[in-house]
Amino acid sequence: MRLTPTSYVVLGTIALRGPSTPYDLKRAVGHSIGYFWPFPHAQLYSEPKRLAAAGLLAVAREDGGRRRQVYRVTDDGLSALRAWLAEPTDEQMQVRDIAEMKLFFSELARPEDLRALAGQQVKQHRDRIADYEAMMERFGPRPELAPRLISLRLGLRIEHAALEFWTEFEAETATGPR
Repeated sequence: MRLTPTSYVVLGTIALRGPSTPYDLKRAVGHSIGYFWPFPHAQLYSEPKRLAAAGLLAVAREDGGRRRQVYRVTDDGLSALRAWLAEPTDEQMQVRDIAEMKLFFSELARPEDLRALAGQQVKQHRDRIADYEAMMERFGPRPELAPRLISLRLGLRIEHAALEFWTEFEAETATGPR
């Protein structure tokens, strides 16, 4: 069976948080991995079934209530996840940024549109930095969460770099021609 990045998101999230329904996965990913690895959340409903069929997750159905399916990682699933974690990657960082795409075509844009884009991006990156700093403040004092905060530190640096760029670009667009 071929495992995808979504497979590893599911395996890793369940391994970290314990038995989970697809809805639990959606919520957990939305508050963590979703900040830097966006993908259709519908996959969080289909991928656990696929992984269970391959023996990487075990599934139990609740007896009463909504009879939700609860998944837990199996030993084989944990082994597959650890094997993936042990492999260094040479894949380039992927950035899917509409604002950056608009910059690529900026010579076709009106100056006022570029100023508006820059202003909106400055606000967006400041807001994201505030969110990340709040997470760091909330979870930083908990030593057991330190490994999970490593990606948050990287995210903060990326957001600060983006904010610096967009702040400079906003100033450039306010002073006239590019």
